[in-house]
Amino acid sequence: MPSDFYVLPEPRHNRATRLLHAGLALAIVSQLLTSLAMQGPDDVQAGDILFQVHRYSGLAATVMAFGLWLTILFRLRGTDLGALIPWVSVRRLSALWQDIKVHGRAALNLRIPAHDPQAALPSAIHGLGLLLVSAMAASGAVYFVQVGLGLHSAEPDGMIAMTVHLALGNLVWAYLIVHAGLAVLHHLLRSMSLATMWSLGK
Repeated sequence: MPSDFYVLPEPRHNRATRLLHAGLALAIVSQLLTSLAMQGPDDVQAGDILFQVHRYSGLAATVMAFGLWLTILFRLRGTDLGALIPWVSVRRLSALWQDIKVHGRAALNLRIPAHDPQAALPSAIHGLGLLLVSAMAASGAVYFVQVGLGLHSAEPDGMIAMTVHLALGNLVWAYLIVHAGLAVLHHLLRSMSLATMWSLGK
Protein backbone atom coordinates (compact mmCIF):
# COMPACT_ATOMS: atom_id res chain seq x y z
CA MET A 1 0.00 0.00 0.00
CA PRO A 2 1.27 3.52 -0.67
CA SER A 3 2.84 5.02 2.42
CA ASP A 4 1.43 8.47 1.70
CA PHE A 5 -2.23 7.39 1.68
CA TYR A 6 -3.15 9.63 4.60
CA VAL A 7 -1.25 12.62 3.20
CA LEU A 8 -4.04 14.67 1.66
CA PRO A 9 -3.65 15.36 -2.06
CA GLU A 10 -5.12 18.45 -3.64
CA PRO A 11 -8.88 17.89 -3.33
CA ARG A 12 -10.61 17.01 -6.58
CA HIS A 13 -13.61 19.14 -5.59
CA ASN A 14 -13.43 22.83 -4.82
CA ARG A 15 -13.94 24.20 -1.34
CA ALA A 16 -17.55 25.29 -1.93
CA THR A 17 -18.48 21.76 -3.04
CA ARG A 18 -16.88 20.20 0.02
CA LEU A 19 -18.46 22.67 2.46
CA LEU A 20 -21.93 22.26 0.95
CA HIS A 21 -21.55 18.46 0.78
CA ALA A 22 -20.57 18.32 4.45
CA GLY A 23 -23.34 20.69 5.52
CA LEU A 24 -25.98 18.86 3.49
CA ALA A 25 -24.86 15.49 4.86
CA LEU A 26 -25.05 16.73 8.46
CA ALA A 27 -28.46 18.32 7.89
CA ILE A 28 -29.85 15.13 6.32
CA VAL A 29 -28.47 12.94 9.13
CA SER A 30 -30.05 15.34 11.65
CA GLN A 31 -33.37 15.07 9.83
CA LEU A 32 -33.32 11.29 9.72
CA LEU A 33 -32.34 10.87 13.37
CA THR A 34 -34.87 13.38 14.72
CA SER A 35 -37.62 11.75 12.65
CA LEU A 36 -37.24 8.58 14.75
CA ALA A 37 -38.43 10.15 18.01
CA MET A 38 -39.98 13.56 17.34
CA GLN A 39 -43.56 14.50 18.12
CA GLY A 40 -45.03 16.39 15.18
CA PRO A 41 -47.52 19.26 15.24
CA ASP A 42 -51.25 18.95 15.70
CA ASP A 43 -54.14 21.33 16.30
CA VAL A 44 -53.00 21.95 19.89
CA GLN A 45 -49.20 22.25 19.84
CA ALA A 46 -46.51 23.04 17.27
CA GLY A 47 -44.35 19.97 17.81
CA ASP A 48 -41.62 19.18 20.33
CA ILE A 49 -37.98 20.33 20.30
CA LEU A 50 -36.92 17.42 18.09
CA PHE A 51 -39.52 18.43 15.55
CA GLN A 52 -38.20 21.99 15.59
CA VAL A 53 -34.66 20.71 14.99
CA HIS A 54 -36.06 18.54 12.19
CA ARG A 55 -37.92 21.47 10.65
CA TYR A 56 -35.03 23.93 10.61
CA SER A 57 -32.37 21.41 9.61
CA GLY A 58 -34.69 20.58 6.70
CA LEU A 59 -34.84 24.22 5.65
CA ALA A 60 -31.05 24.37 5.91
CA ALA A 61 -30.80 21.23 3.77
CA THR A 62 -33.03 22.84 1.13
CA VAL A 63 -30.79 25.91 0.93
CA MET A 64 -27.59 23.84 0.81
CA ALA A 65 -28.96 21.46 -1.83
CA PHE A 66 -29.87 24.45 -4.01
CA GLY A 67 -26.41 25.93 -3.40
CA LEU A 68 -24.75 22.64 -4.33
CA TRP A 69 -26.65 22.47 -7.62
CA LEU A 70 -25.53 26.02 -8.42
CA THR A 71 -21.94 25.14 -7.50
CA ILE A 72 -22.01 22.09 -9.77
CA LEU A 73 -23.26 24.23 -12.65
CA PHE A 74 -20.57 26.90 -12.33
CA ARG A 75 -17.52 25.24 -10.75
CA LEU A 76 -14.33 24.67 -12.72
CA ARG A 77 -13.21 21.50 -10.94
CA GLY A 78 -15.11 18.33 -10.03
CA THR A 79 -17.69 15.98 -11.53
CA ASP A 80 -19.71 17.76 -14.19
CA LEU A 81 -23.49 17.81 -14.33
CA GLY A 82 -23.66 15.42 -17.30
CA ALA A 83 -21.83 12.71 -15.34
CA LEU A 84 -24.18 13.13 -12.38
CA ILE A 85 -27.27 12.97 -14.60
CA PRO A 86 -26.29 10.68 -17.52
CA TRP A 87 -29.83 9.66 -18.46
CA VAL A 88 -30.17 11.92 -21.53
CA SER A 89 -26.86 11.02 -23.22
CA VAL A 90 -26.40 7.84 -25.24
CA ARG A 91 -22.63 8.04 -24.77
CA ARG A 92 -22.87 8.45 -21.02
CA LEU A 93 -25.49 5.69 -20.73
CA SER A 94 -23.15 3.36 -22.64
CA ALA A 95 -20.29 4.23 -20.26
CA LEU A 96 -22.61 3.69 -17.30
CA TRP A 97 -23.64 0.26 -18.57
CA GLN A 98 -19.99 -0.75 -19.04
CA ASP A 99 -19.15 0.42 -15.52
CA ILE A 100 -22.12 -1.47 -14.09
CA LYS A 101 -20.74 -4.64 -15.68
CA VAL A 102 -17.29 -3.95 -14.20
CA HIS A 103 -18.79 -3.57 -10.73
CA GLY A 104 -21.02 -6.60 -11.27
CA ARG A 105 -18.06 -8.83 -12.15
CA ALA A 106 -16.16 -7.51 -9.14
CA ALA A 107 -19.12 -8.26 -6.85
CA LEU A 108 -19.31 -11.83 -8.15
CA ASN A 109 -15.66 -12.21 -7.13
CA LEU A 110 -16.42 -10.71 -3.68
CA ARG A 111 -14.36 -7.59 -4.23
CA ILE A 112 -14.88 -3.97 -5.16
CA PRO A 113 -13.11 -2.13 -7.97
CA ALA A 114 -10.48 0.45 -7.09
CA HIS A 115 -12.02 3.82 -6.33
CA ASP A 116 -12.17 5.94 -9.49
CA PRO A 117 -13.85 9.35 -9.05
CA GLN A 118 -14.21 9.59 -12.84
CA ALA A 119 -16.09 6.28 -13.16
CA ALA A 120 -19.61 6.48 -14.56
CA LEU A 121 -21.46 4.42 -11.93
CA PRO A 122 -20.29 6.30 -8.79
CA SER A 123 -21.02 9.62 -10.51
CA ALA A 124 -24.53 8.52 -11.48
CA ILE A 125 -25.19 7.24 -7.96
CA HIS A 126 -24.03 10.55 -6.48
CA GLY A 127 -26.37 12.34 -8.88
CA LEU A 128 -29.32 10.15 -7.88
CA GLY A 129 -28.53 10.76 -4.23
CA LEU A 130 -28.44 14.52 -4.70
CA LEU A 131 -31.73 14.43 -6.62
CA LEU A 132 -33.26 12.31 -3.86
CA VAL A 133 -32.20 14.49 -0.93
CA SER A 134 -33.10 17.64 -2.89
CA ALA A 135 -36.61 16.33 -3.52
CA MET A 136 -37.03 15.29 0.12
CA ALA A 137 -35.83 18.69 1.38
CA ALA A 138 -37.97 20.57 -1.14
CA SER A 139 -41.13 18.63 -0.27
CA GLY A 140 -40.58 19.41 3.41
CA ALA A 141 -40.04 23.08 2.58
CA VAL A 142 -43.29 23.14 0.57
CA TYR A 143 -45.14 21.74 3.59
CA PHE A 144 -43.51 24.36 5.83
CA VAL A 145 -44.64 27.17 3.51
CA GLN A 146 -48.16 25.75 3.16
CA VAL A 147 -48.62 25.63 6.93
CA GLY A 148 -47.02 29.05 7.40
CA LEU A 149 -49.40 30.62 4.88
CA GLY A 150 -52.39 28.89 6.46
CA LEU A 151 -53.13 26.94 3.29
CA HIS A 152 -53.31 23.70 5.29
CA SER A 153 -53.52 22.72 8.92
CA ALA A 154 -50.33 21.54 10.60
CA GLU A 155 -51.66 17.99 10.55
CA PRO A 156 -49.83 16.26 7.65
CA ASP A 157 -52.29 13.43 6.99
CA GLY A 158 -53.51 13.54 3.42
CA MET A 159 -51.18 16.35 2.30
CA ILE A 160 -49.38 15.57 -0.96
CA ALA A 161 -46.16 17.36 0.00
CA MET A 162 -45.86 15.49 3.28
CA THR A 163 -46.83 12.16 1.69
CA VAL A 164 -43.97 12.61 -0.80
CA HIS A 165 -41.62 13.74 1.99
CA LEU A 166 -42.29 10.65 4.10
CA ALA A 167 -41.93 8.27 1.15
CA LEU A 168 -38.63 9.82 0.10
CA GLY A 169 -37.36 9.66 3.68
CA ASN A 170 -37.31 5.86 3.53
CA LEU A 171 -35.30 5.97 0.30
CA VAL A 172 -32.85 8.46 1.81
CA TRP A 173 -32.27 6.08 4.74
CA ALA A 174 -31.34 3.31 2.30
CA TYR A 175 -29.12 5.62 0.24
CA LEU A 176 -27.32 6.96 3.31
CA ILE A 177 -26.55 3.50 4.68
CA VAL A 178 -25.23 2.17 1.36
CA HIS A 179 -23.37 5.34 0.37
CA ALA A 180 -21.68 5.82 3.75
CA GLY A 181 -20.95 2.10 4.04
CA LEU A 182 -19.17 1.96 0.68
CA ALA A 183 -17.21 5.12 1.47
CA VAL A 184 -16.00 3.62 4.76
CA LEU A 185 -15.15 0.34 3.00
CA HIS A 186 -13.05 2.16 0.38
CA HIS A 187 -11.34 4.06 3.19
CA LEU A 188 -10.54 0.85 5.10
CA LEU A 189 -9.21 -0.76 1.91
CA ARG A 190 -7.06 2.35 1.42
CA SER A 191 -8.34 3.03 -2.08
CA MET A 192 -9.77 6.41 -0.99
CA SER A 193 -9.36 8.68 2.02
CA LEU A 194 -12.51 10.08 3.59
CA ALA A 195 -10.44 13.02 4.80
CA THR A 196 -10.03 14.25 1.22
CA MET A 197 -13.74 14.97 0.70
CA TRP A 198 -14.23 16.20 4.27
CA SER A 199 -11.22 18.51 4.18
CA LEU A 200 -12.08 22.18 4.73
CA GLY A 201 -8.78 23.49 3.42
CA LYS A 202 -8.37 25.47 0.22
